[in-house]
Amino acid sequence: MTTYETMPYHLETERLILRPWAESDAADFCALLAERGKGTPTVERIRAAIAELLTATASTRIALLPIQRRNEGDFIGYCGLIIGRSTLEEPEIAYELFQRVHGRGYATEAASAVLDAAAATGRKRLWSTVGTWNTASLRVLEKLGFEPDHLSTEDNGEVVWLTRSLL
Repeated sequence: MTTYETMPYHLETERLILRPWAESDAADFCALLAERGKGTPTVERIRAAIAELLTATASTRIALLPIQRRNEGDFIGYCGLIIGRSTLEEPEIAYELFQRVHGRGYATEAASAVLDAAAATGRKRLWSTVGTWNTASLRVLEKLGFEPDHLSTEDNGEVVWLTRSLL
């Protein structure tokens, strides 16, 4: 097994800061997940999820990071690397932002910083999996140079598997 460098856990772009999770993110994270339309998780459950994310980060040395806007200082979503449907050697990039900030290029900006962080670990390739219905996310990935690899069918519909070389 190849040993990879630890992913940087603090990333900054022109408009955004990606940083480690804090317990104080729980209420905002609940509100973000509620936008999925499948109910609102409890703050206690999200605090536990944040603890799980921090534990996973310590063991995998990759991270899913909260995104906040530099000027406003508000939590607008998350972006980072996860094992997800892939592997630690070739992790997935994942992101989700509040609907109120869609269409402003934040997902592309955050994901671009995460791509650079992933490359700095020595990894050669990343994956992303996205529902075929999610055209906005597919556009973000296309802008970042991801290319479709294959489709799978899951309980919630068709999923596009995309990949991008980091070389």
